Amino acid sequence: MTPRLLKIEHQFQLHQSKKILLIEDNDVNRILLNDYLKYFGYDVESLSEGSTFFLTIEQFQPNLILLDLKLPDIDGYLLLEKMQNKSDYLNIPVIIVSAFAFKADQKRAIDLGACRYFVKPVNLIDLIQAIEEELALNSK
Repeated sequence: MTPRLLKIEHQFQLHQSKKILLIEDNDVNRILLNDYLKYFGYDVESLSEGSTFFLTIEQFQPNLILLDLKLPDIDGYLLLEKMQNKSDYLNIPVIIVSAFAFKADQKRAIDLGACRYFVKPVNLIDLIQAIEEELALNSK
């Protein structure tokens, strides 16, 4: 374990046992991010496509969603749109982690209800900090 990771653990009051739904089609990115989040104590459910997105939300009941926008079977923007039509999902913070780096992509995702937007490759320390901030906001 690196000294930097140890510092992070002490820096954040981690919301351990909080559930995060991760949707990422790239196997390597999904496995690495899944392992990283679990290392910090999160309960993580990961999907490689969006076809079971809403069923997984119903069953897993995540506290936060990490969503890639470019998925093989459905557009991440469409998932955000559909979430806006379901009142049960409006309180679940969605953080976008995408390779789409244009400001227009970021604006569109935020306009559709995403609370944060990270461009890949993502700084994992910044991502954990954003997750913690969103979980703290939603636990009040």
